[in-house]
Amino acid sequence: MAADSDSTIAWHRAQLKRHREALKHCETARFTIGEIADAKHLDQKQKRIAELKRKIGASQQVIAAHEKQLVRPRATDYRSLASVSWSKWNGLDP
Repeated sequence: MAADSDSTIAWHRAQLKRHREALKHCETARFTIGEIADAKHLDQKQKRIAELKRKIGASQQVIAAHEKQLVRPRATDYRSLASVSWSKWNGLDP
């Protein structure tokens, strides 16, 4: 993955990695250390997992919107190519 020129996108990528690791830890902890049958503890854990999933989704949306602006269309059917504004691109761009 190339370095991001936009610091906001770089921050979201770092957060995405951090939140995925935390989610993995939360979901696998019950198998390695066992779950406590305390309802309060389980409720807190479910809230933590839901919050991590929400944050992951938000970061994924920001990154996807950014990448959508940068990527040229890859479809080769006539309808997809006809709907694209090619005036911004020329044959000299790498």
